[in-house]
Amino acid sequence: MFNILTLNEISNKGTDKLKNTDFVVTPDALAPEAIMVRSASMHNMELAPNLLAISRAGAGTNNIPIEKCTEQGIVVFNTPGANANAVKELTLAGLLLASREIIAGTTWTQTLAAEADIAAVVEKGKKAFIGPEISGKTLVVAGLGAIGVLVANAALSLGLKVIGYDPYLSVTSALLINNGVKIVENLDKAIGQADYLTLHVPYQASTKYMFNQAMFEKIKPGCRILNFSRGELVDNTALIAALNLGIVAKYVTDFPTAELLNLQNVICIPHLGASTPESEENCAEMAATELAAFLKYGVIKNSVNFPTCESPYINKPRITLIHKNIPKMVGQVTNILADENLNIDNMINKSRGEIAYTLVDLDSLNDAPKIISLLEQIPGMVKVRLI
Repeated sequence: MFNILTLNEISNKGTDKLKNTDFVVTPDALAPEAIMVRSASMHNMELAPNLLAISRAGAGTNNIPIEKCTEQGIVVFNTPGANANAVKELTLAGLLLASREIIAGTTWTQTLAAEADIAAVVEKGKKAFIGPEISGKTLVVAGLGAIGVLVANAALSLGLKVIGYDPYLSVTSALLINNGVKIVENLDKAIGQADYLTLHVPYQASTKYMFNQAMFEKIKPGCRILNFSRGELVDNTALIAALNLGIVAKYVTDFPTAELLNLQNVICIPHLGASTPESEENCAEMAATELAAFLKYGVIKNSVNFPTCESPYINKPRITLIHKNIPKMVGQVTNILADENLNIDNMINKSRGEIAYTLVDLDSLNDAPKIISLLEQIPGMVKVRLI
């Protein structure tokens, strides 16, 4: 029986997948083996020794102390692609908002209630809200993950010329992307052609302020930028300077900050990228599925801090080991098992940076507490679990 703590309201589509004899899902769990979370910050939360996994019902994990979790052998999952369609749709809306003066125009229209002849005032005043069409323009998509591919393909169907950039383009994305999208290896040159630029790059130390003064100097003057990925990708000080110089014609972002609010030519959306019932359900279902596979069978998929490790459960004793990625670890594990006359049916070892994960299926297992104790004593061993 596994106790799972929910830190936010999680869609029933996800929690219902866990409501059986193997799991208890509650917001009141005191000593949970796993946590399901959406946006709640966990950085000041004490992580109990028995905590095995955290599943984020969403893609971003900046609300979770990843490094601390890795050190303690806690596997952190996210749900890449589960909210991709929702973000794609909002990005397309942002594309139109960046072009046509829809928000400014409708805001002005709301002030006309006292006018005697609204139609006449509208006809006279609408010329102040002229905006360009998107058809035939060039859109650069920076980042071709699950969301970027959907945006690129949809933009083609809207009549845009699309240039895609991703130095880490996956095989999956490459197979899904429309062959009408021109893939380039140099973002600097691409943005010099961009009438529109949309960001779908993951936020990490290497991408913080990726769009800074130097990048804005390379952008085609009058470019309209969409950011539905992470606010920290853009240096707001450099952005504001580019807006004032007319280098950037419009900035649409899902990440409002004090310095961006009420600025002319900036549209701040209140982080609505994944705010659809469908997205929340998809994320919850994926998060629940990942947790169940790991807790019951030791399978790791879509972890942000541990390597992928998938092996069908064959109804034999299974031991999972989280350990430092250092020489002779696997040899020490197999030596202990051999000394105890235990035969290995199947074994997988995967590593990710300084951490590694080993999964061992045995033909049989006697005196499990002794075996677990011996394995835990190996220097560099972080966590041992018997499935």
